Amino acid sequence: MEKSQVNQKKMYISKPPEYKEFEDDRYVFTDETIRRAFVRKVYSILMVQMLVSLGVIVWFLYDVRVRFYVETNMWPFLVAFGVTFVVLIALMCCGDVRKKAPMNFILLGIFTVAESFILATISAMFNSKTVMLAVGITAIVFLGLTIFSFQTKWDFTMSGGFLCVALVVLLVFGLIVMFFPGRTMILIYSSLGALIFGFYIVYDTQLLMGGEHQLSISPEEYIFAVLALYLDIVNFFLYILTILGIARR
Repeated sequence: MEKSQVNQKKMYISKPPEYKEFEDDRYVFTDETIRRAFVRKVYSILMVQMLVSLGVIVWFLYDVRVRFYVETNMWPFLVAFGVTFVVLIALMCCGDVRKKAPMNFILLGIFTVAESFILATISAMFNSKTVMLAVGITAIVFLGLTIFSFQTKWDFTMSGGFLCVALVVLLVFGLIVMFFPGRTMILIYSSLGALIFGFYIVYDTQLLMGGEHQLSISPEEYIFAVLALYLDIVNFFLYILTILGIARR
């Protein structure tokens, strides 16, 4: 049952946006106080997003009526997908909207709720223990990669081109899997996806850190930084969930 539903509601990949427009803003991180305040703000917002998403997932998993409804009706999933796409485009392509409060927070809130609905709908197709295990693994890996990003002397901010190519390859591979589904193919695809977005977590974390790294994000682009990390975590979680779902089948 899980396999057929996963094929019907195929997990999507939201490509983290390009960072070129922020390359010339490195000077703003010369003030350590500004940088630390920026990092705290990003992670505070990200924590709220994660709690909202987790809350909706748990609700869908343990409310039998809601779970049955989303398993038998496709339209709420499609509406939520459309909302996330439109809002994401607005936030990524319109710099004035992204930087202007409270509109940026309103749009971010709408995006988070819609994305949480998508995550919860997909999670409802799996056993609750499998979902919670995926949540735990994602949390542990994210914490580990974040610590690694802050401690390592390796600069991953220059690997954006490589990650972009890897993501395109993953997208093409995903199309192949859609037409030629199979346990092994899905497992390989999901493993590659988890690996790539693990690297994206490190990449985006170092971008918001600034400091001695070659590239960084301007402090006023906190919404951009939050979205990048949130999408990294979401996609990593979905791939881990698929891997566990196949392993427990």
